[in-house]
Amino acid sequence: MNPTIFYAWAVPAVISEAPLDHTWVTVYDNRINSYGDIQSVINAGQFYWYCWGSFHPHGNTPVNRTGFLGSQNGDLGYAQCLVGANADSSNFPAARGTIFTYGVDGVCHQLANQVLYATRGNGVNPLTVSQARGYHVSTFLYGTYGLQHSAWQNKQNTCSGPKVLGVTGVLFMTTIPDEFEQHVKDILGTEQIDLANKLISLRNEIHTQRTDVRLLQLGQTPNAENINQQNQQKIDEATRLLGDELFEKVFGFPPKQKINLVDPEIMSRINKE
Repeated sequence: MNPTIFYAWAVPAVISEAPLDHTWVTVYDNRINSYGDIQSVINAGQFYWYCWGSFHPHGNTPVNRTGFLGSQNGDLGYAQCLVGANADSSNFPAARGTIFTYGVDGVCHQLANQVLYATRGNGVNPLTVSQARGYHVSTFLYGTYGLQHSAWQNKQNTCSGPKVLGVTGVLFMTTIPDEFEQHVKDILGTEQIDLANKLISLRNEIHTQRTDVRLLQLGQTPNAENINQQNQQKIDEATRLLGDELFEKVFGFPPKQKINLVDPEIMSRINKE
């Protein structure tokens, strides 16, 4: 079987003062092949992953004319098992991967990364949407693949036996580096390793606390405004730790620009289910 090329894309998210992109994944290059709607994609035998967003024929951001974030070979069957394709995440649970509850378990970045996990091969790390604006604050709050760690591992096991780059029976032998940790240490450098470690520890603490998930356990309906406020409190902790200048270097925007990762429109659609 020949490997499939996966493409990652971005458009601006309009819910935030700070620069933030929505991301999604296709197995076609929309700079070459343009489809006006999902039915056209299906009719062409192609695949599109909504990643909690709506359908976008093309990518485009203020800093990236085509919105192209990268491409890499992967296994189509594995990707389809991890996250259902050609289906709106708001309406079809299979299209949510293990980002079961939008804004609580993760956002579009984490779901796109789950699709792109199918581009992992021996000695080759999977493609991620790390070039998207707002990505580093997203992974600070939700990680690379979301906060449902056990469910994500179980999903990988359920979809086990992937045809890695089209070759059956090949096992993944390498550990994927901690993407956020690597980014922080690259930015802050060895001379500020203690500060880098403190920020990584803060990230770990935030993921352990999972305040947003406890809201669900208490029977409360997820609320975009409340979750964005909680996320902002965590971002403010990072600002106090780093200071304004270093915060901007790490996260790509000044802390005075508030970032809302959770889109109220998407959350309202989910709550109506």
